[in-house]
Amino acid sequence: MCPQPAAADTPAIRRVAVVGGGPAGLMAAEVLRAAGVDVDVFEAKGSVGRKFLIAGKGGLNLTHSDPPAVFAGRYGARANDVARWLAAFDADALREWARGLGVETFVGSSGRVFPSDLKAAPLLRGWVRRLRTQGVAFHVHHRWCGWDADGALRFETPDGARVFGADAAVLALGGGSWPQLGSDGAWQDVLRAAGVALAPLQPSNCGFDIAWSAHFSDRHAGAPLKPLVLHWLDLDGTPRALQGEAVVSAHGIEGSVVYAASATLRDLIARDGRAAVHLDLTPDRDEARLLQELSRPRGKRSIGEHLRRTVGITGAKAGLLREVLGADAMHDAVVLAAAIKRLPLVLRSARPLEEAISSAGGVRLEAVDAALMLDARPGTFVAGEMLDWEAPTGGYLLTACFASGLLAAQGALHWLGMGAAEPAS
Repeated sequence: MCPQPAAADTPAIRRVAVVGGGPAGLMAAEVLRAAGVDVDVFEAKGSVGRKFLIAGKGGLNLTHSDPPAVFAGRYGARANDVARWLAAFDADALREWARGLGVETFVGSSGRVFPSDLKAAPLLRGWVRRLRTQGVAFHVHHRWCGWDADGALRFETPDGARVFGADAAVLALGGGSWPQLGSDGAWQDVLRAAGVALAPLQPSNCGFDIAWSAHFSDRHAGAPLKPLVLHWLDLDGTPRALQGEAVVSAHGIEGSVVYAASATLRDLIARDGRAAVHLDLTPDRDEARLLQELSRPRGKRSIGEHLRRTVGITGAKAGLLREVLGADAMHDAVVLAAAIKRLPLVLRSARPLEEAISSAGGVRLEAVDAALMLDARPGTFVAGEMLDWEAPTGGYLLTACFASGLLAAQGALHWLGMGAAEPAS
């Protein structure tokens, strides 16, 4: 009879805690569990993926069809870092992953990629169901508040304080936007006290304040401005332009074209106290054509009716011209034509972080190694919006969150002696 191995010779089952139930955390949990690790996911709210569901409310923009080099370039100053994450899990890999959950995707006219039914809920439900079936344990209403003296994770729960020991941990607690959904940035004080270098959280993909008159704000708040071209200058003075859509808000301006430029506009305001932009309200007409059309006799028609009949400007666009130019200048065809093609606006401040779609700042990438492990806390990995990077809307943010979750999980496996070689820096 063969002797039984001693208990000490039996490999111990490793246990990893994933703190945060968004896409980055759930992807980390999936990778870890597939490697045979016991995984416990802790979520402060009553269910996981709440911000993911909100992001998909108007149609889940899962990723983008940009070529890889263009895709990686969307991440600004952190493009090289995020490109390394995407090398392990890119847009095509994300689409294939969704297909594995029974969710087919398609490329829209803008290049954005959506689930065939446009919905986030079926994908999230199928994902969580699969994770539970695979043995991932979920603990909701668990708010992380640091470590105890022995290095165990501490949580606040409705039933009181709880500690949880793990061989490694992946933190994926989100940034600072949408705090009502759990991404409230409360982890900053804990990590700062642990010696982790942080960049201040700032709004990203956000709107901006403009000193509207009460009349204009009351009359046009919520009105779309489309199509238009937004013109601005980069921090180094390089001219930029992008066609898209915007929306007048009670406080200023927001919308997809504004979000795309928000990182630069926010940084310009921080440097100069303001940011100047210009709007082209008629991308399909040049200034010479506008002047010719506006110079036609208008008879007894009002200037508003003249704008509508000659150049098709109505509603908020007409109101915006009057707001910036004043009533008298509206009757000068030369001034009016120039303003329609290059209407100046001064942005005073970014809207508050809690209103932003996403956030910049967080754990500095210099504070983690190539596997996203904290230098100040070996065995603890960070993923998603907790890290200091940002991306415009269009699927770029979600894709990098997924990719960073996978990279952090692979790093944890390597730390536990269960994975491949550590990722190259």
